[in-house]
Amino acid sequence: MPENRRTLTIQLALFLITLVTTTLAGTEWMHGHLFFFSDKAFGWQEFCQGFQFSIPFLGVLTVHEFGHYFVARRHRVRVSLPYYIPLWFGISPSIGTMGAFIKIREQVQSRIKFFDIGIAGPLAGFVVALLVLWYGFTHLPPPEHIFTIHPEYLEHGLSYPHFVYENAAGNIALGDNLVFWFFKSYVADPALLPHRFEIIHYPYLFAGYLALFFTALNLIPIGQLDGGHILYGLIGKKKFDIVAPTLYVLALTYSGIGLYTLIEFSLFTNEEFYSGLLSLALYAIFLFICLRKVFENPLNALMLALGVVLAQLLIAHFFPGITGYPVFLFFLFILGRFLGIYHPETPDERPLGAGRVVLGIVALLVFVLCFSPQPFIEL
Repeated sequence: MPENRRTLTIQLALFLITLVTTTLAGTEWMHGHLFFFSDKAFGWQEFCQGFQFSIPFLGVLTVHEFGHYFVARRHRVRVSLPYYIPLWFGISPSIGTMGAFIKIREQVQSRIKFFDIGIAGPLAGFVVALLVLWYGFTHLPPPEHIFTIHPEYLEHGLSYPHFVYENAAGNIALGDNLVFWFFKSYVADPALLPHRFEIIHYPYLFAGYLALFFTALNLIPIGQLDGGHILYGLIGKKKFDIVAPTLYVLALTYSGIGLYTLIEFSLFTNEEFYSGLLSLALYAIFLFICLRKVFENPLNALMLALGVVLAQLLIAHFFPGITGYPVFLFFLFILGRFLGIYHPETPDERPLGAGRVVLGIVALLVFVLCFSPQPFIEL
């Protein structure tokens, strides 16, 4: 089979598999239980209901990737069609995919091209995400719909929130970003709006929220993320090599606030104190691994890792109301160790024109609108 045909076959197969896995994941979220190890079996009808999640979610993802693709082709940069990454287990919660990516098959020659390719995806995807959320919030089912998901709530009637959340452990709420808050506050009918612990069961709302979440992740202005391409185009390599590492360190610092506290250590017994100290040391080593590629000298990375730990302890002590989001640490580890926080230099360093600068500011604004400091709140 010729190389191009084999590649297209792989890409199509990955898309179809991802369509199936995201549909299965959507079915699980809609019905409130996993595929395996459940006394409630999924049939064909339940599977088809999952398309209400997979089609809008993959729709945003696909528009995002083809935004990159078509702009790259317009600039005569050789790129691949999207590769989708399916991921579903049926024994733990998932969204059915790890996203998608395109391969740039040659060096991008200018800041302008990097900027255009980078910004096209998230802006295009953001527009579709807004449409998904508008549809979801303007087509909410009646409040009684929750009883088809949780028939055990029926005994309490529509007053169920006063009874079923007395012990809220295990429930998942979506942390508001500015866009999601706007739709909940000004678009949705308050009489139809589901409780915050139940929004994950509403496929268009959940798909739209995830689209905003991944848009924000992609727009983080670090490395070769879309936001990194945009920031590199805006300020050039010299300034980027200062700003990106600074933002990375700030992100690490925020994410780990509250993991360890001075008060916690003061309450430990002797045995607990030393095990806690060991845990803190391992955490500092983890931060060192994240930061190792920021500096050529490993001693600088070690000193900065210890500085981050100290800053987190002090913030948690003097401002106990501020807590980070440790889940971000996994993403930052991948970013620091594998994707990189710096940006490859381009032969053509000519600055952007005024129109592109405005677009770049719009993209940074979209990041602010989509970003949530606590995206998923599990109680």
